Amino acid sequence: MLPLALEGIHITLDGAPLLSVDTVIAPGEVLTVMGPSGVGKSTLLAYIAGFLSPAFVASGHVRLGDRELTRLPAEERRVGLLFQDPLLFPHLSVDGNLAFGMSAVGSRRERQQRSEAALADVGLEGYRHRDPATLSGGQKARVALLRVLLSEPGAMLLDEPFSKLDATLRDEMRALVFARVRERGLPTLMVTHDAADAEAAAGRVIELGQ
Repeated sequence: MLPLALEGIHITLDGAPLLSVDTVIAPGEVLTVMGPSGVGKSTLLAYIAGFLSPAFVASGHVRLGDRELTRLPAEERRVGLLFQDPLLFPHLSVDGNLAFGMSAVGSRRERQQRSEAALADVGLEGYRHRDPATLSGGQKARVALLRVLLSEPGAMLLDEPFSKLDATLRDEMRALVFARVRERGLPTLMVTHDAADAEAAAGRVIELGQ
C-alpha cells in the first residue's frame, strides 16, 4: 500500500498552459479531479499512465512510493485503468478477459480459482465461460473492474467509469469500485464531470479550469 505522488506536473498544448497539479494521493484515498470537457482531465490520466500524446508537453514526476514512474513504459507502471466503456475483448470469454491481465504466477488451476473467487465476490458466480456479448451493462462493468484488480495494480485511475450506466447501476458500481480500492489500499484518481461521483467518493476534489 503505497502513496501516488504527482509532483509539480505541468502540461501544455501548443505552448499554452493546460493544467498544473501537485498533490499526493494516500493509499486507499479517492481523489476526484473535476472540470468541463477539454480542460485536461483525461490528459492528466494519460500522463500518469504513460500514454500521453506527443502533441502535449509535460513536466513533473509521478511516483508510486519510491518508484519513479515517469520514464517507465506504460506496461511497467502498475497503474490500473477503468474507462467509460468496459472494453472487454469480444473474442474471449469472461474467464479469458480476467486472465488477460493476471500474473502468470501459480498453476492454471490456481488462476482459475482466483477468477472464480473474484466473480463470486461481485455476484457473478458461474459466469466464467460466458460470452461478454451476453452480459448486461452492469455485468460488463463488474468484469472490467475485476480484470483491472486481478492485474494487481499499485494505483487506480478512473476515467468517468460510471457515466454510461443508468442511475441504479451508477450507485451500485460507485459503491463497489470505491469499496474495492479502499480494501486494497489503492491510491485512486478519478476524473469526472458528475458531482454525484465526487460526492460518492467522499474525498478531496481538485477543480481544473477555475
